[in-house]
Amino acid sequence: MSVSLHTVARRRTLAAVGAVAALALTLAACGSSEGSDSDGSSMPGMDHGSVGASVPATPGAAFNDADVKFAQQMIPHHQQAVEMAKLADGRAADAEIKELAAAIEEAQDPEINTMKGWLTSWGKPLPESSSSMGDMPGMDHGSDAGSGMPGMMSDEDMSDLEGARGKAFDKKFAQLMIGHHEGAVTMAEDERKNGSNADAKKLAGAVITAQTAEITKMNKIIARL
Repeated sequence: MSVSLHTVARRRTLAAVGAVAALALTLAACGSSEGSDSDGSSMPGMDHGSVGASVPATPGAAFNDADVKFAQQMIPHHQQAVEMAKLADGRAADAEIKELAAAIEEAQDPEINTMKGWLTSWGKPLPESSSSMGDMPGMDHGSDAGSGMPGMMSDEDMSDLEGARGKAFDKKFAQLMIGHHEGAVTMAEDERKNGSNADAKKLAGAVITAQTAEITKMNKIIARL
């Protein structure tokens, strides 16, 4: 039985449309598996263990002064925690301290990038910083007086930690990091209370959960050292 040219052309058109639709579904599936959930739960660093690129603020999402303050202050606060964690290499003796330091560095680096991305998308300035922790805002203050960031280590604290080795380092690291974490929790609680940006408030909640758990762990480490 012969088939008209019109029928052949129609079949070819339908086949092409089907192929395009299949390709679109495949690309959509790939995008959803690699991106973040609509609620931001897949944001890098949110579980204090994942590593990823900076995640910008949701386009058009509202933010207020509390959100900006949270990001501008938590960035250098996290940066100091990362510097403290890096000191564990070659100094720490306790296995749990080594693991904790690695986890802090792995988690907080992506969070720093995330918050920088927010400030950029909001058109707000990044906090001043330099390669020297002593030149970073708040790095030369042992309290929140002047720096506005509770839990920040003083230059003397950082110097003492850098000079410690073995068990002395382990104990000092845990003691100082507990105070540092408590400061971060205070800042995150303020964001949860006064912020308006959903992404920032979600990150603040993750900081509270993760760092409270790490405080408990470090108290146990100190008790057995």
